Amino acid sequence: MSRVKIDTPAPDFSLEDFNGVKVSLSDFRDKKHVIMVLNRGFS
Repeated sequence: MSRVKIDTPAPDFSLEDFNGVKVSLSDFRDKKHVIMVLNRGFS
């Protein structure tokens, strides 16, 4: 994956939420605040 430069928009991506529903970053375009929590699991 290529690096993202500082002060540029984040690339669009999709993930499943905790209910298994696919959600894309672009779904939140034009929203004032977006909080993302990514859990990498436990070791």
